[in-house]
Amino acid sequence: MTTLTDLGLDVTVPPEFSARAPAEARGGARDGVRMLVGRRDRGSVEHRRFTDLPEVLRAGDLLVVNNSATLPAALPGRLPDGTAVALHLSSAQPDQRGAHLVELRRVVPGEAAVYYPPADSPARPGLRVALPAGGAAELVAPFTARLWYARLALPAALLPYLESHGKAIRYGYVDRDWPIEAYQTVFAAVPGSSEMPSAARPFSAEVVARLAGRGVLVAPVTLHTGVASPEAHEAPYAERFRVPAVTARLVGHVRAGGGRVIAVGTTVVRALESAAASDGTVQEADGWTELVITPERGVRAVDGLLTGWHEPRASHLLMLAAVAGRPLLAECYRAAVRHRYLWHEFGDVNLLLPD
Repeated sequence: MTTLTDLGLDVTVPPEFSARAPAEARGGARDGVRMLVGRRDRGSVEHRRFTDLPEVLRAGDLLVVNNSATLPAALPGRLPDGTAVALHLSSAQPDQRGAHLVELRRVVPGEAAVYYPPADSPARPGLRVALPAGGAAELVAPFTARLWYARLALPAALLPYLESHGKAIRYGYVDRDWPIEAYQTVFAAVPGSSEMPSAARPFSAEVVARLAGRGVLVAPVTLHTGVASPEAHEAPYAERFRVPAVTARLVGHVRAGGGRVIAVGTTVVRALESAAASDGTVQEADGWTELVITPERGVRAVDGLLTGWHEPRASHLLMLAAVAGRPLLAECYRAAVRHRYLWHEFGDVNLLLPD
């Protein structure tokens, strides 16, 4: 099986390549970020702006977007000894046992909450974390070294409770807390993601209108993202998704007519591929997916991908290699470093096309 080492992404991403604030706060516009276009059949890369997307795609292509909205999923908490912690909620919906996945992080005044290495984490079965307004989370059992199952006892329903007491999850490369609106895309309609489906962040109403005017179709799926801690580089775990019947039919119609299905984000790839049969036919689907996409497994329903820039050790890169192929992916990442593209959710994007 292909490993991250096998991908040959021998690049180092300097800290200054992290986008520390939204594009709007850097003096630009959401849709003004850079876009590196890689074409698999040609083995070529091209440097564009995101506003060029309608001209880069073709009439009859289909963009599939994730309409999940980002939750203010970071809550302040206290341990029984009074230690302040942050609790990051990784699933808005409980599992069959009524438990949610959570991550505990260490609080550093004035900075983003810090990752607890497993040996230093206070997490243990039965640990009770006090939350605002009399709420509490009790840890039940570990899911990974980082994530724990927890039972929540809240004074209100989860979504309004988060709106009142939570804030957007942020990591140390982001310069300060930004309002939750900075973490919503123009497609956000169904609350449920712990972290922003960030590949769609550069879209603006103007770009969407220009896409429609040039005959490029847009259709939604829903996949609620979990907490993808940048320090842990874990394999994907189960996430809730839905592929509507109309989107499934449109994927089939576009591919039958010779158009390309372009996923906007790795979340969309995971959703569509979870609903795809071995022949690439996509069916309506609603549930939880544990699918891990690798070059060996390949993709069946997706032809291209618009995505952000991932850390060289991120497990998402195996999915990207399945879509783009290892040679093109490596060339894109080398070019991105040479030309100082910006990384992470507020950064630039990479469009991977078959031709």
